[in-house]
Amino acid sequence: MSSLSIFRKVAVAEGISYLLLLFVAMPLKYWANLPLYVKYTGWAHGLLFVLYGATLVMAWQEQKWKFGKAVLIFLASLLPFAPFLVDRRLKDERPGTVNSSL
Repeated sequence: MSSLSIFRKVAVAEGISYLLLLFVAMPLKYWANLPLYVKYTGWAHGLLFVLYGATLVMAWQEQKWKFGKAVLIFLASLLPFAPFLVDRRLKDERPGTVNSSL
């Protein structure tokens, strides 16, 4: 399995965890006084965020992306829904090819 395919899977999982944190756990914390959901969802999201960064570096090296592309992909992890757009754009890339679609 290539590091690109691993990165894409981690990116989708990180995106889902971010949405769960923002739109499920945070409202439960502030509107239902249930802070435990933020604790566990935040922990999972933090782990996935670190994995996102690590697998991004691996894919960057394997794919020989330009620095700017890697930075844009990293910044996408900070925006809700953006990791799904990254996944869609990277779907057609093949290991070892230089593709500047982002």
